[in-house]
Amino acid sequence: MVVLSLVSEEPMHPSHMQTLIKDRGKDQTANVAQRNSVYQTISALRRAGLIRIRETSRAERRPERTVYEVTEEGRRTLGVWMRTVLSTPSREFPDFPAALSLVAGAPPKEVCQLLEARANVLEKRLAELEAPVPGLPRLFLLESEYMAAVVRAEIKWLGSVTADLRSGRLTWSAAWLRRMAAKLASPRDRDGRRASKPVPVGETRPVRRG
Repeated sequence: MVVLSLVSEEPMHPSHMQTLIKDRGKDQTANVAQRNSVYQTISALRRAGLIRIRETSRAERRPERTVYEVTEEGRRTLGVWMRTVLSTPSREFPDFPAALSLVAGAPPKEVCQLLEARANVLEKRLAELEAPVPGLPRLFLLESEYMAAVVRAEIKWLGSVTADLRSGRLTWSAAWLRRMAAKLASPRDRDGRRASKPVPVGETRPVRRG
């Protein structure tokens, strides 16, 4: 979306795209900060017919310069993407929740230290996101405003979890995990066989033959 939006503004060379991405802080919201990322994105957009080559030129002793422009299909697709992403939360799979689902494999004290370290990093990120940008209208700061709200909420949540870990209100041990595993095991897990559904009164279960 970032690259397609830039080309929609005006025909543009990849190096100019990369400069604008950094100048406008879009490298904080999209993984297109690296030169290769920009070119890979351009190739994908071209294959999809969303952008095309406007012109190619070569100055003496300099690499060939290619300028890209958006196609009508590209403008239409950008509008669809924007409306979809703004209105419909997508199902994402970030690393942090995945790691949280596995913390039982580490000692509570270590988990507490790791989460406190994460909170410290997020505090610094929040300060950067909340840094004032004089003269820039709020319209161009909405993504930073949103990210700051998300980071702020995570810091608050991390504080509550680490407080519970330090006080012992949230804890676990190998013995407790074994007891919970036994308690939560399905009938099939306990006896090694598939758990059969109960047959309603008045019905009989069909007999398999063969």
